[in-house]
Amino acid sequence: MGNTTHRRPAADIRAAIAAERRELAAMLDGLSAEEWDAPTLCGGWRVREVAAHMTMGFRYSLSKTAWELIRSRGSLHRMTDRCARKDSAAHSTRELAALLRDHADHPWRPPVGGIEAALGHDVIHGLDITVALGLDRRVPEDRVRILLESVNARTLKFFKADLGGIELRADDLDWSFGTGTPLSGAAQDLLLLAYGRRLPPGHLRGKPGGRFLTAQV
Repeated sequence: MGNTTHRRPAADIRAAIAAERRELAAMLDGLSAEEWDAPTLCGGWRVREVAAHMTMGFRYSLSKTAWELIRSRGSLHRMTDRCARKDSAAHSTRELAALLRDHADHPWRPPVGGIEAALGHDVIHGLDITVALGLDRRVPEDRVRILLESVNARTLKFFKADLGGIELRADDLDWSFGTGTPLSGAAQDLLLLAYGRRLPPGHLRGKPGGRFLTAQV
């Protein structure tokens, strides 16, 4: 079940990252101007800010990243937010999609978490877009499984995901995590919960579901 982990070959994960980036680039290429300006599951970010953030690792050298962090008074959150807003205005939507496609094999990875975190960065931000837009994109199961296998208490703490007293149960594959009141849904939706996201209504089943739903306006 969900609490058993094993290390995947790095070559398999690199291949999954490349495929995910190419597929997301194709998805972005198909969006309308209105969809590029639509909100995502990342609070305060439209699709264009999320796309700019996803390509930041390809465009920023280590020294430039360090300088931007200094300018943000050491706050990674302030830095990524400011850079995403600035870069989304500096690049066209066509350029942002092309940057993702052209760097499908780029070795960038987050400062913590290893190569699995690089895959998680792409998959989760892709879902931030597609789930918010109501697009029926299913992340291939092998990629979802790699990330589900890496979910642990440290993951939840890092992303401020409060899942205390809840058992996550995937209803489309054999995976569960935690103990307590059952909360079920598609594996990729439960993965979003583990990464601290709130979901639109209709994605989860179980009494605690209201805690994790984006309020309807």
